[in-house]
Amino acid sequence: MNIDQQFLATITKYSMLSQGDHVLVGLSGGPDSTCLLHLLKRQGENFNISVSAIYIDHCLRPDETPDETRFCKELCSSLGIPFRSVQIDVKAYAQQSRLNLHEAARELRYKAMQQHALEINAGRIALGHNADDQAETILMRLLRGTGPSGLSGIPPVRGNIIRPLIETSRDDIMNSLNEMNQNFVIDSSNLKDVYTRNRIRSSVMPAMKRINKSFLSVLQRTTEIFRDEERYFEIQVTKSLMTLIRSKTDSRIELLLVPLESMHTAMLRRIIRRAVDETRDLRGIGFMHIEDIAKLIKTGSSGDRLYLPGGLRIIKGYSTVIMTSEKPGMLADYIMEAPSEIVIKDASCVISAKHISMDEYKSKTCSANNTAFADAAKVAWPVIIRHRRPGDSFCPLGMTNRKKLQDFFVDIKVPRDERDTVPLITSNNEIVWVAGYRLDNRFKVEKTTESILKFEIKYIS
Repeated sequence: MNIDQQFLATITKYSMLSQGDHVLVGLSGGPDSTCLLHLLKRQGENFNISVSAIYIDHCLRPDETPDETRFCKELCSSLGIPFRSVQIDVKAYAQQSRLNLHEAARELRYKAMQQHALEINAGRIALGHNADDQAETILMRLLRGTGPSGLSGIPPVRGNIIRPLIETSRDDIMNSLNEMNQNFVIDSSNLKDVYTRNRIRSSVMPAMKRINKSFLSVLQRTTEIFRDEERYFEIQVTKSLMTLIRSKTDSRIELLLVPLESMHTAMLRRIIRRAVDETRDLRGIGFMHIEDIAKLIKTGSSGDRLYLPGGLRIIKGYSTVIMTSEKPGMLADYIMEAPSEIVIKDASCVISAKHISMDEYKSKTCSANNTAFADAAKVAWPVIIRHRRPGDSFCPLGMTNRKKLQDFFVDIKVPRDERDTVPLITSNNEIVWVAGYRLDNRFKVEKTTESILKFEIKYIS
């Protein structure tokens, strides 16, 4: 089967094109997209299609992109194909969106192509991924850790995105270009061994092909099986997830816990992956992280947390599990001029202070954690209620030596993302009470105490 026959077979197999389609080609000037452009132009009459092309400058290789743009423009001119080049600022977008360069480039690239396709009324966007790209992707995912969805590989069709070369080998593409005497450009980043894909391409792929000359076709059949199974599971996951989401934003998703705890692990993994993928700022975690989240849901206790790369936190609550990349809150400074009551919005609580009698103190029945009793003579007003600061220390009740607040939080297992919202009642820059946890020993009620202050914290549900 020659490359034209393979091209038409793939298009027919996956119903990629219809009569009269307008196809926008993502053209980089590399061998794959250059060959794709020729094939679409050559076979266009079979489908009565029109072809346009777009070059995306990622602003990452300023020394190379002018030559690449010129090459693509001249190639399209020689074939009578409308051409446009577009610049995207990947670095700025990566910083703004808290994504790595690869993710940022992909998002902006697809957005630019979709926008131009809309402008020129192109119903299909064709990309040059080939069978070797497919194999490299699967090997990368295996090295990182993946499940069946990862092994289903790059989809031949996703929405209006088509990949007509996905079952064509890189060797066949290069042979076709040689036969046409068609030049192409090389992205220098594809030659650097610092990237995992490039190392797989230069070392692993040749070894695999030596072991099995049919490696690409074998892997192709395997991905087809996984894709068929994933299509079935995706339907089930979609139905389940619709009933599980309690709330969702770009950086946070909250799922009902009870159905997840009793769910089969095979389905739970898929639910977690879909929840992560559909929440913009949570993407980029690997298979082992999915396993850790599943374990937390299944066996963790309420209040347990996972801290994953990229600032991602997984919090198991009483009735929900929260996945979020939002920065932990931080308490502002509040001033209490005299014994009174004050709402601490940042910690969703109310803190009160009042004088009580010795008899009331002796008959106290309040929760030891939510109340603290101090010698009023030792507390200077106003008191400042604030968050922790570097170097904070105090003398926990029952101790005579100072202890770093950081060490205290670690010892009593206060989650790190909650530590900046724990109210600290301070007097003359000394911690009187770590609200909800421990009084400072220096402010305790003693036999000589004449006036008592009762501090109390009440949480707002």
